[in-house]
Amino acid sequence: MKKLIVLHFLLLISPSIFAQNQKQIIEREQLWLGYFNQTKLTKRWGFWADVHLRRTDNFVGKWGLGMGRVGLTYYVNDHVKLTAGYAYINHFPATGHQNISQPEHRPWQQVQWHTNSKKIKIMQWLRTEQRYRQKIKNDDELGEGYNFNHRFRYNFAMFVALTKKNFEPNSIFFILNNEIHLNFGKEITYNTFDQNRAFVGLGYQLSSHTHLQLGYMNVFQQLSSGNTYYNTHTIRAFLFHNVDLSKKQ
Repeated sequence: MKKLIVLHFLLLISPSIFAQNQKQIIEREQLWLGYFNQTKLTKRWGFWADVHLRRTDNFVGKWGLGMGRVGLTYYVNDHVKLTAGYAYINHFPATGHQNISQPEHRPWQQVQWHTNSKKIKIMQWLRTEQRYRQKIKNDDELGEGYNFNHRFRYNFAMFVALTKKNFEPNSIFFILNNEIHLNFGKEITYNTFDQNRAFVGLGYQLSSHTHLQLGYMNVFQQLSSGNTYYNTHTIRAFLFHNVDLSKKQ
């Protein structure tokens, strides 16, 4: 795990790491909006749901992606959760195409754990995904069948309280977040490294179970050709809503 954390911080400067060997870096600007809900229904069971909308081209020029994800969660204890579920994604337009959207079906599995203190909270997850992206023919028409690959994700997030209220309502906290994506499968040839997402921002605790995150994220992604990269400058605004209904039983 320590090696994974070190790798995260190396990839914070990923554009310079890859620059010596790459042939083309495409600069982009995007806006990411997201809502996350984790609801605990009983001592052991709950559900996960999140929804995302992304704009691209000078942050708000046109739509880039829409996604909905759900999952069933098993609470091992107060700090460890296991989740499995399904996500539907619509890439519009599809990567490398101008006039067609590409649907994607994505089963996923995850283990998430938390380490908390009075001033600092740390959240980590390991996630696996099975990506089924519908094939495209003639550059502007959906074909039969799917392109498939596995993807592995490791996410590390640290939250540091900046006010005397710590993480109580109306408090502010600093966020440092990094997530690595790796591709696997027979269709993956040149981009086992998929992308790295490095985020820095601020959070505002709206209530005991709801908080808002706003900040800057750099997404550095290698495309399937292996010699082309996206370097995406992103404004990210996420709302997190955690509910515990088990206490009412």
